[in-house]
Formats: sequence, C-alpha cells, structure tokens
Amino acid sequence: MGDEFVLMYHSVAAYAADPYQVTVRPDRFARQMRWLRRNGLRGVSMRELVRARTEGTAGRLVGLTFDDGYADFTTNVMPVLARFGFTATVFVVAGAPGGYNAWDQPGPTKSLMTAEDVRRAADAGMEVASHGLLHRALPDVDEATLASEVDGSREAVARLAGREVDGFCYPYGKAGPREVEAVRAAGYSYACAVRPSTLDSRLAIARTYVGDRDGTARLYAKWLRHRARTARGAR
Repeated sequence: MGDEFVLMYHSVAAYAADPYQVTVRPDRFARQMRWLRRNGLRGVSMRELVRARTEGTAGRLVGLTFDDGYADFTTNVMPVLARFGFTATVFVVAGAPGGYNAWDQPGPTKSLMTAEDVRRAADAGMEVASHGLLHRALPDVDEATLASEVDGSREAVARLAGREVDGFCYPYGKAGPREVEAVRAAGYSYACAVRPSTLDSRLAIARTYVGDRDGTARLYAKWLRHRARTARGAR
C-alpha cells in the first residue's frame, strides 16, 4: 500500500456545531461521491482496495473509510453509496454498540451504530472493521489494555457483524512500532492510520481527511496533492 487514495470520513449528518470537524452534511457528501464518479473513480472498502492492490487492479479505486461507527452511516451514508454503486469500510468502536461518542465530550453527542445497524451494514456489502474497544489512544495504554483493544475488539466486531474482521483503525490515528506489532500479531491484514509514516505501509495506511468544507475544487486539489506525493515517493 502507499499510492492509493484513501478518504477518511467520520459522521455524515446535518449539524449546528462541529468543534472537532468530524461531520459532513449529507448534501455535501453526495456531491463528493458524485465528483468521484464523474472523474472515473470508484469508492470501495479497504478490503477491496487491499485485494485490488495485490492484484494490480487498484488504479481507479478510492478507499472510503468512516471512523467511529456513527449511526448516521446506515441512515445517511449507505443510501448514497448504493446510489453510486460504491462500498466503504466503517470502523466501529466494539465496546460501545448503541452508545455515543464519549471520547468527544464535551461536544455534540452523536449516536453510534447498534448491533442491528452493524449487521445491516455488513449484509449490504459494507466492510465492518475494528476501531478498538473504547476509542483509546493506544500508545498511552499498558500491554494488557493494548491486547484487549486490538485482539478483543476484533473478536467483538466479528460477533457483531457475523463476519471475519480484516482491518483495524488506530484511534486518533496514533500508532508506533509497538501498536503496529500488536495489530500484526492479532492477525489483521491491514490497518489505517492518518498521516504518512515510516511504519509498515500495510499496517499504517495513510489517509486523506475529508470535511464539510471540501467542495469539488478542494477535493480535486487533495487528489492532485496525493498524486504528486505518490509520484515523488516512486522516484
């Protein structure tokens, strides 16, 4: 991995306040997906993107990822993806199905996907993957907690989705060699971070943040910036 364009979303919903800049309005999200389609790009889950990369067929694919597993993934995201024939990966916080975003307090409370929502997403062809048990910053936890956040969450998400779990996403994008090794040992085939790093590229995949300010011009600029960075890295 390393040269694919992977977009990082969180919540897609109408809002009055968004201090952490994790929310995209539904109409903006729909326009962003339309822009991908018009440019000959197809949004896919990370599982599909990783497989296509291995097969050498990832050229026009864009990874779509949604952190935290907000309930609006099923109500506001999935219908738009279905309209365009796209799929995505939703990273759920395994220890809080049907709960809320306690890690963002104080701030607007957002509902998380219920167990039924998770199964419905998986049945619709979305990839459901792990975002840990309680959205903890993994470099700050001890070895026992790290094991439960990585290994334990994989088992919990598999039970919720009724499917094997291939992917992990580091809460807050924070990971070092210890955390990457824990993810590797747990048997995940890939993991998502945020920024580019020198860590294992398959287990610390960099992503491009997408927010509500990203109209088509800004999204195009981010795509060009990614392509330029990739071209420099290939030299």
